[in-house]
Formats: sequence, C-alpha cells, structure tokens
Amino acid sequence: MFTSRQGREYSKFNIFDNDVGITMNTSITRRDFVKTAVMFAALPPLSSGAESENRVTGSGFMKRFGDGRDWFFEKRFGMFIHWGIYAVAGWHEQHMFRKKLTRAEYTPFMRQFNPVKFDPEKWLDIAEQAGMKYLTFTTKHVDGFCMWDTKQTDFNVTRTPYAKDVLAKLADACHRRKFPLCLYYSCADMNQKNYPSAGRSYELKTPEPGDQPDLNRYIEFVKAQVRELCTNYGEIHGFWWDANVIKHKDPSINAMIRQLQPKAVINNRGYDEGDFGTPERDWDNSVNTKPWFDKPIEACQAVGYQSWGWREDEDYYSDAHLIRSIQKVLAKGGNYLLNVGPKADGTIPEESAAILRRIGKWFSAVRDSLIDVEPAGQLTNNRDVVLTRRGNTLYVHLAREPETGSVFLSPMVDTPRRAVLLNTGEQVACDVADLPRLHNQTPDRCLRVKHLPVNERSTAGWVVKLEFDKLPITRGSGVKSEDTK
Repeated sequence: MFTSRQGREYSKFNIFDNDVGITMNTSITRRDFVKTAVMFAALPPLSSGAESENRVTGSGFMKRFGDGRDWFFEKRFGMFIHWGIYAVAGWHEQHMFRKKLTRAEYTPFMRQFNPVKFDPEKWLDIAEQAGMKYLTFTTKHVDGFCMWDTKQTDFNVTRTPYAKDVLAKLADACHRRKFPLCLYYSCADMNQKNYPSAGRSYELKTPEPGDQPDLNRYIEFVKAQVRELCTNYGEIHGFWWDANVIKHKDPSINAMIRQLQPKAVINNRGYDEGDFGTPERDWDNSVNTKPWFDKPIEACQAVGYQSWGWREDEDYYSDAHLIRSIQKVLAKGGNYLLNVGPKADGTIPEESAAILRRIGKWFSAVRDSLIDVEPAGQLTNNRDVVLTRRGNTLYVHLAREPETGSVFLSPMVDTPRRAVLLNTGEQVACDVADLPRLHNQTPDRCLRVKHLPVNERSTAGWVVKLEFDKLPITRGSGVKSEDTK
C-alpha cells in the first residue's frame, strides 16, 4: 500500500504530461531517483482511458474465483441478520455468555419464542430498499440454539411455541425473489454436550454435569448439521463461520460445503482459511489505511453500537458513520454486510428499518460510483479520499470529513471537462492551482475541487464525479500491502 512517504515520492512525477504518462523531475538526486524508481516499479503500469473502456471488472485489481462464487463480486452489499431466542431478552446476541448463564437459566427463552409476525418477504423488502443484494442469516449462534429443523438436537426452533422452520421460510422467500442466501454458523456452542468448553470466549466456564467433552464427536455433530444446511434448503450462496475459539483445523468441512453448494463463498473464521476476510466493525485499521483491497473481503457492521441482535435500548450508529463506512469499503473493492436484529416477534425494528431506508436513498444516488468500477487510488497521494473510475470518469469519495471546502488531488494536473456532486447533481468548480503547500514539490500545482458546500450540510457519503477526455489508469496492483482480516 501507499505510505505517506511513498505519496511524497509519487508526487515527483507528472502522470499527465505526455503520452507515456511519466515525466521525471530534472532536479532529482541520484538517491531520490533510485527510491522513486523502486517505488514506481512496484506500481501497476498506466494505460490510456480509451484502452480501459472495456476493462471494468467490478472488483478492480482483485482476482476472481473463476467459478460460481463470482456472484460475490457482483452483489457487493448485503444484509446481515442476527436472530435467535436471545431476542426474547432484548439485550444482546451473546446473552448467555455475557450474563454467565447456565443452560437451565437460559433455555426458558426457548419456551417464550413465538415470532408470529415473522414475514421474510418484509425483511427482503427492507433489504431491497437499502440497495442490498444478498442476505446472511444466523442459523446457530454461540448459545447453540438452531434456527432450523435440525435432527441433531432438540434445541431448535421447531421445539418452540412457534414450531415452524424459520430457515425454510426464509430460504423459500429468497429463492422466489432470486436473492442470494448465505448462512452464519457458530463453531462455539454453549449447549452441545460434546463441545469441549474451557472458559474461553463464547464457552461455558466448565462443562456442565452430564456433558461428555469430546472434540472429535463435536466435529461430527458440526459436519452433520452443515450437511443438513447444505442439502435441505436449496441453493446456498455462502457459509459464514464464526467463533472458532479452539482454532481447530479441518479442511474437509469446507470441502463438503463446496461439493454440495458450489456457488457458496466461505469466510475465514472457520476450519480453514476460506475465500474472504471479515473485518468487523471499526476494529481493523487496514480498512482505513489501504487505498484498495487486493484480496476478497466482506466488512461487517451492525446498525446498533451495542449489539448485533435486537436490543430494546439500543444506541444506534449515526447515518453519517454508517454511510462513510459503507462508502469506504465498497470504493476500495470490498463487500459490505450491514446487520439488523429482528425483535422476538419476527419484525425488524422500525428504527433499524428507517436507518436502512435512509442509507438506501444515499446509495441509490451514488451507486454508479461504487458498483462496476475500479479502484483508482494510484492517481493521487491524498489518502483522505478514495478514488474509483469507469473509463474516463473518476469518482472522488470523501472518505473523511474534509478540513476545507476544497479537495486536492496531487499530483494530478489535468482539469476535467465536467464536475458534479453526484449526490445532488450540483455543478462543482475545479482548477489546477499553484499551491503554497506544494512548495518545492514537482509538480508544485495540482487539480483542486473547490467551493464545496461543506458548511451547509453533512458531507457524509459525498462523491464528486469528474469527467475527463483522457484519464490514465493502472493495471493490476503489484503493491504489497498489509493483510485485512
């Protein structure tokens, strides 16, 4: 990835001066020449905008799988659903673990779970209003409660007063609407008697009386459940493991998923490395520091600050925080999974639904800058913005709150023929300015987007669309960058 030091070195090149696209600073020292030559060798080659018209891949420099899993690079924005008997308490999806409850203290929630208002069509309506294109559903969380008609344990939704297979209803709705369905499954299990609890995260402190801790037997239980999920519910597009606190490895489990569900993408939290990384909330700083992602990732975030499951007294994230988070990840080529937690009656809380509708309004206005585009962060050393491009059109995403009413795109020195604020369609002023802050740099001027109305309204999610006659791009990444989880 680019560091600030690399950014300063990169600014010694004018990438717009000639057909080749590179002009050296004639006053450069031998030492600086070597440094910049090495840095530039690591960058992808430049080509003209005309050459790139048909090169849009949807994921930029990211290598695709080359099989049925490639749906993942097309859909990009999904709904995460955390739902289980913990919704009865309305506190947190890890209610049993965080409250340190025994099974006897926790299982009464099962007898109170009766989601008579559950309607998967309404869930999908809300997802589509947000611009989401797929859904990931918690089939079993760390409490071990199963939201499908599993034959491996009675601790499942068909043994509640509701007595219906929730997953079957959801899968049927997704299939009818051609809405890809992915399944979340917790490796840790506080209910299964063979699980070797040892007081780690998401486990009982010690096995309960009558338990028979045996990792091999527990893994056979997992395999049997995974086979149920991959054979009884039609086409599945993904498997989302979580909480493998034992760090057990068994590639045969993912191999079985791939055999039974060849379109399923598998995350990296299970029993082998899987297909994609899963940076969570705001905890992985590489999401902020990378100019683009060179490996598949799916960032996940909840609308609620405290919980992923429904919380009665939730502290919701601001729209601005969520929009900036979504924009940043999608613009860098990643996928984004935004979670809501349905209430115990099966409905998505109106507060959550309203947040998704507002996000959908923003997303619909800027979608062209985020979907079927390529990362273009190589064109500037300004890391307060994220760039995407399609052909000769450049999209400038204000990933951070701007310090001024201008955006500086050093070392770019060409003026676009048209500039608009994509969110509203307003014309935007641009120039190539001789700037004091670029003193002693080459070039000592850069493209400036100016007079943005930053004091009139929130800048969250802003995208400036710049249309050029000819815009160089880079091919492939070639830049070594830190890993994203």
